[in-house]
Amino acid sequence: MHKLAKRLDHFSDSVIRRMTRIANQYQAINLSQGFPDFDPPQALIEALKQAAQQGPHQYEITWGSREFRQLLAKKQQRLMNIEIDPEENILVTCGSTEAMMCAVMTICDPKDKVIIFSPFYENYGADAILSDATPIYVPLKPPTFEFDKQELRQAFEQGAKALILCNPSNPCGKVFTQDELEYISQLAIEFDAYVITDEVYEHIVYPPYQHLYLANFPGMQQRTISCSSLSKTYSITGWRLGYIIADKSIIDGCKMIHDFLTVGAAAPLQKAACAGLALTDDYYAQLTQTYMAKRQLFLQGLDKIGLSYYPPQGAYYVLVDISAFNPFKTDFEFCEWLIKEVGVAAVPGSAFFKHPEYRYIRFHFAKQQQTLIDALERLSKFKEKLLCLKN
Repeated sequence: MHKLAKRLDHFSDSVIRRMTRIANQYQAINLSQGFPDFDPPQALIEALKQAAQQGPHQYEITWGSREFRQLLAKKQQRLMNIEIDPEENILVTCGSTEAMMCAVMTICDPKDKVIIFSPFYENYGADAILSDATPIYVPLKPPTFEFDKQELRQAFEQGAKALILCNPSNPCGKVFTQDELEYISQLAIEFDAYVITDEVYEHIVYPPYQHLYLANFPGMQQRTISCSSLSKTYSITGWRLGYIIADKSIIDGCKMIHDFLTVGAAAPLQKAACAGLALTDDYYAQLTQTYMAKRQLFLQGLDKIGLSYYPPQGAYYVLVDISAFNPFKTDFEFCEWLIKEVGVAAVPGSAFFKHPEYRYIRFHFAKQQQTLIDALERLSKFKEKLLCLKN
């Protein structure tokens, strides 16, 4: 038998999703894979019931239903402060995962170079490999996770065709500043490169920090591929509804990739999700307040336990420093022990860093208040359990 494709040698299964499977096996509280344990807004649930009864149940237009694109254009045009034509500038995808894959495949030829900030969401490296592109990793340096401007310039000087920007960032919760985004814009224009943004946490940002859309910066609308989804904003991660907003020339290319990659996102779910896109700004303000409360509860709990962390500026993840407590050879072994013996699931931080970094594990706090209280109660005993392990 011929060997399988060589690209499979360069990445494994998702470590994040693997931790969920182990958590399920041991009935641990899952603070690894970032999905809520609470329902979406009632308006979406009611709209889904109606869509189940009335349809549509057949294929939609491959690049997204007209109503969905019109409502999305209206919402994002107001937020991004750019002109968005629902016919020319939007592609609806099967989650932001497909949006990012479509964007990279549309932009990159084999051996093209793509800049990725490290730590990074694990899919980005896989996206580059599956597109036969070459990633260039630029570190975001703990504890503040800022990048060195000269290192970023040197990455562009290597001939990078694109940069992937997760803002707010998964896993570290960094929100990029105006100065940082201006510098990225300057380099993209100077070196004639594209920027692919992952903005799925655009509505989960904690004051005084503010999410700024790169596409709105001077000279960037034509070279920015803005990817996002409804998953985190409306707590519908299982609906798999994402989108790309970009210049028509880019969207036309993305449409061709998408057409043969997945054909289209689920028609009845697009119909139901329109109820979310039609919500007023009050919903997004309340969403921020909700996650601010969860963030405060969880971080105060970590303080009481005596764990060090970098306070997230956005998204709902926190990187916790375990270097003082890890008796294992790897952070993966630590996370397996945490699931089996403590009953809480986290993601080993090495899954997010180009160079193995065993100091961190990632928790998420997109859970009901009681779930977080229960998880913190279990975590409060982990030092005692570690002591028993050492003895």
